[in-house]
Amino acid sequence: MFRYHLPARALACAAVFASVPAGAQTNTQSSLPPVTVDAPTPQRTVSARAPQRSAARTARASRVRNPSPVAPPAASEPARGPALTVLTVQQAIRDIQQTPGGVALVPAEAYRNSTVANTIKDVLDYVPGVFAQPKWGDDTRLSIRGSGLSRNFHLRGVQLYMDGIPINTADGYGDFQEIDPTAYKYVEVFKGGNALRFGANSLGGAINFVTPSGRDPFVNGVSVDGGAFGFRRLQANAGGANGPWDGFVTASTQAADGFRDHSNGSATRVSGNVGYQFSPDFETRFYVNANQVRQRIPGTVTKQSALTSPETAAPNNILMDQQRNIDTVRLANKTTIRFEDTIVDFGVFGVDRHLMHPIFQWLDYRYKDYGGFARVTDDRNIGGYRNVLVAGVNVINGSIDNQQFANIAGQKGALLSSSVDKSQNTSVYIQDSFYFLPNVAAVAGTQFLYATRDRRDRFLSNGDQSGRTEFNLWSPKGGLLWNIDPTWQAYANVSRSAEVPSFGESASAPFIPFTSIRPQRATTYEIGTRGRRPDLTWELTGYRADIKDELLCLFFANGSCNVTNADRTIHQGIEAGLGAAVFKGLFVPGNAPDKVWVNLAYTFNDFRFDNDPVFGNNQLPGAPRHYLRAELLYKHPTGIYVGPNVEWVPESYYVDSANTLKTSAYAIVGLKAGVDNGGTYSMYIEARNITNKAYISSASITDRANPNLPLFEPGTGRAVYAGVKARW
Repeated sequence: MFRYHLPARALACAAVFASVPAGAQTNTQSSLPPVTVDAPTPQRTVSARAPQRSAARTARASRVRNPSPVAPPAASEPARGPALTVLTVQQAIRDIQQTPGGVALVPAEAYRNSTVANTIKDVLDYVPGVFAQPKWGDDTRLSIRGSGLSRNFHLRGVQLYMDGIPINTADGYGDFQEIDPTAYKYVEVFKGGNALRFGANSLGGAINFVTPSGRDPFVNGVSVDGGAFGFRRLQANAGGANGPWDGFVTASTQAADGFRDHSNGSATRVSGNVGYQFSPDFETRFYVNANQVRQRIPGTVTKQSALTSPETAAPNNILMDQQRNIDTVRLANKTTIRFEDTIVDFGVFGVDRHLMHPIFQWLDYRYKDYGGFARVTDDRNIGGYRNVLVAGVNVINGSIDNQQFANIAGQKGALLSSSVDKSQNTSVYIQDSFYFLPNVAAVAGTQFLYATRDRRDRFLSNGDQSGRTEFNLWSPKGGLLWNIDPTWQAYANVSRSAEVPSFGESASAPFIPFTSIRPQRATTYEIGTRGRRPDLTWELTGYRADIKDELLCLFFANGSCNVTNADRTIHQGIEAGLGAAVFKGLFVPGNAPDKVWVNLAYTFNDFRFDNDPVFGNNQLPGAPRHYLRAELLYKHPTGIYVGPNVEWVPESYYVDSANTLKTSAYAIVGLKAGVDNGGTYSMYIEARNITNKAYISSASITDRANPNLPLFEPGTGRAVYAGVKARW
């Protein structure tokens, strides 16, 4: 039988020497760093060549030739190991550690059993460098290293993936309403140019949400959560393996009245996969994901309203019954073939998405995205030196059949615009890591992106907005990775990134035709260290990005902020994380003592114009200069935990490029307690914003603000949530 020892939040970063600290849901019978699996270990037949494998090959053998985690099969059957197409947490940790830059891996146990886990903020709360703030419902303003600061709606600058399959549309925009935090076994975060393995090429990098397979432990489960503002959720999952077959399915349904007026919503989400192993070295897996989301939008309000009457919705949002409703079906296949020193992954996917979005107009958008990918990873000794080569290609194409109608109290009125927008993206990448010393690798790579954006206007009474753009972009990178000892790494890299504008940047046509918007280019310099010792984990990274043609809001017209290219801007900052056992054996001495953990993630942001002819060296709006998330947690060996936490923005930040209007500083305090000993049952209770502080969680930006502009999203008031989970 499997027994996982998962020290939770600490493991989230201990695993990758990152700073996501130790959390509550801990089997404290184990030491902090490892994730261990106790299981029968039948061995598959090994060829005569096996004893002559290189040391590098042996080091990664746990991924390439893992013993089976199930009972030994009959002699006539080949041994069935873990899934090839879905890495285990340990395998993913080893892979991500080969990145010479800022990365993080967050196992589900770091958040799933001790929080309500309702938004992406709950997943990424303790990853430094990530600023995630809920707006309403599941929608979140997400920025990594200042990505997408000007995007007041949807997401740009970070590529989202589910099991390596793109969530973002082909033209680059993304949403969080299709993300179900209860569905994943871990989440990978690749900051900036460190996302090359996905072919991602954006300032913020990439986030990959990975679902379990039927070969994972604890594939069956059910959970119930409920709490403030009418929130309730039921979730269940089931899976298993039978010979070469395995399968997994998870489903959740939830609803909430919402903290603010006109913010009620509901969502039903289903994800599943079926895998088949032709042999221990050849596996294919089919994925399905479906979502139905119905969400009302309370809207942004003035600063005074946000701080004095945070529950109040924007009057126009109520009058027009503004909503964001999404139906999505995603189908995909991924196949993995393993050779002696080489792993080949390839697959295809298709997405059908329908956005029904009454806002200032009634948006009826139908997205059809499709594509494929292939990646080769070769890890071998060459002339006595270890060499790891990764090369691949990604194709993401799609079309948007978009129609916009007059919004009459939430109902469709007259047709106001109509077009078919097509996007094509083909990226080819290669990266080589050459270990010129046994513990030091020189890393070099490049990516080429070919992209087109093509609009065919079907509503010509207001002029023809048709047009086409084409982009050919190279993005090289280079770096060093130094494994100082088995618990400590240092890294440095220089990388280029390029972001092609989405059709959303052309919303202000004919003021700024999308054909006139240039791609955003950046050169990022990064240096850092991460480590894991018994009862201690850390991460410290510094970076600077010199950006040309950043996509920013530079003027206001037609009632919205209009995005175009700035000249030159700078993004630089520090990302620091720490997890440490500050006290041990307070009440329970011995080999498995009780502990008091301190966990923190600190982000320093310095984003500014660089001698801009209009805004000089002003700070870029949209993100706090300092952001701290910290937790003090007492953990008993029986699995009981309790402790306070704080979220602190000590300085207000600007919401306009002219630097005339700011948010307000805030600190909110929470408390959580529960029981999770790594067994069948766990439960938690969590209080948020205990003092009921009125604060601004996020803000839209503009070029020049005044106090009467509705730019602010109030944070949620005092809330208490509780949940119970069973797994087997």
